[in-house]
Amino acid sequence: MLRVIALIALLSAPAHAQDFFTLKGHGGPIMDIAVSPSGRIATASFDNAVGLWDGSNPTWLDGHEAAVNVVEFVGTASMVSAGDDFSVRFWRTPTVGQVLGLHKGKVMSLAISRTAGMIASASWDGTIGLWALPAEANGGIVPVRADPAPLFLKGHRQGVNDVVFGADGQTLYSASTDGTIRKWDVTTGAETQLLVSHGFGINELILNEEDGWLAYGAVDGGVRLIDPQTGSEIGDFTLDRRPILSLTYNSSTRLLAVGDGDGYIMMIDTENMVITRDFQAARTGPIWALAFSPDGQNIHAGGIENIVYSWPVETIREYDQMSGEPQSFLEAPETLGNGERQFKRKCSICHTLTESSARRAGPTLYQLFGRKAGTVSDYRYSETLTGSDIVWSPETINDLFNEGPDHYIPGTKMPMQRIAGADDRTDLIEYLRTATNGRRN
Repeated sequence: MLRVIALIALLSAPAHAQDFFTLKGHGGPIMDIAVSPSGRIATASFDNAVGLWDGSNPTWLDGHEAAVNVVEFVGTASMVSAGDDFSVRFWRTPTVGQVLGLHKGKVMSLAISRTAGMIASASWDGTIGLWALPAEANGGIVPVRADPAPLFLKGHRQGVNDVVFGADGQTLYSASTDGTIRKWDVTTGAETQLLVSHGFGINELILNEEDGWLAYGAVDGGVRLIDPQTGSEIGDFTLDRRPILSLTYNSSTRLLAVGDGDGYIMMIDTENMVITRDFQAARTGPIWALAFSPDGQNIHAGGIENIVYSWPVETIREYDQMSGEPQSFLEAPETLGNGERQFKRKCSICHTLTESSARRAGPTLYQLFGRKAGTVSDYRYSETLTGSDIVWSPETINDLFNEGPDHYIPGTKMPMQRIAGADDRTDLIEYLRTATNGRRN
């Protein structure tokens, strides 16, 4: 068994390094990044949208009713996405989307196998969904499962965080909050092996069958490579940072990149089994999303900001970090009054105070008091609030946060949260009286 903790090795730079760039336009944190074989970038965001980027120009794929956690390309054109609205969606074009089906909990990850003609989805309802890939996206391949109806695999004791197909399309690996990695037979839906019992939740998986390893990242900071057949450990790259939130791999460079909750991107040379770089990419906040460019020369990353950053791998330390200015909801609490502090913590990630909703996950709060719910023109509401008779006032805002949005407005897209303290609710309302009356944030 090889155990590597913090060996830093240097690789020679390529003749033509790529450029540093950013992609701006989302209204919330970046939850996932996908790259097509041609290098086109797609992004999933807390703002309920998928962005499809032509250079720095985004086309928005709107349709999800809550945060989008994952997006994957199917070949070079079609995409699949999923998120907090429990849905798995197939996109033929940016304007034509199809709901393949629903889980009973948020969907955290997707895996595509054109060999199998299948999509796998990992959900916090504790199941893995198997969906037939629409015919136009699978190149005429007959799915390994004859039954086109969705199949939900059950066996994990808690939410499922990630899934990955084997090359044959008949084997599936899954990782769960219950701390296990399990193997499944796609054709029958049967669990075939309990591969790992880690002890802490496992968030991320990367499979490299050609080189004979499966990598995983866990809540306790564990980063390990194991034999995908036996589960025996090949390498341990665990550092003193947690949790592990993202993994990505490039076969050209054989680099495995790891993103964590402390804002670092660690890169592992899987050929020599050494850590080659360890870069604090974000001054504040996590690295939720990672993807290499097809040639492996750039690493794209996203986190608490609404911006995608892309660094040349070889010169990564020469460029800016994420969060040059902390997001408003990460400001030091001692610098804020209590009402503003409640707003920053509970509201600002989803809502602006400006006239525009700015592609946020929720509508603007500009001129909130006296406004009928569901009436902001530049925001797409759920059916629950369309036609609502609620008028926002100190009383209705107090009730919203006292009961929690899920109880006060059943079916709302608002996150399930309460402000338990009466004084905290009062202070928030008093702050909003002034802040929503025309002051810009």
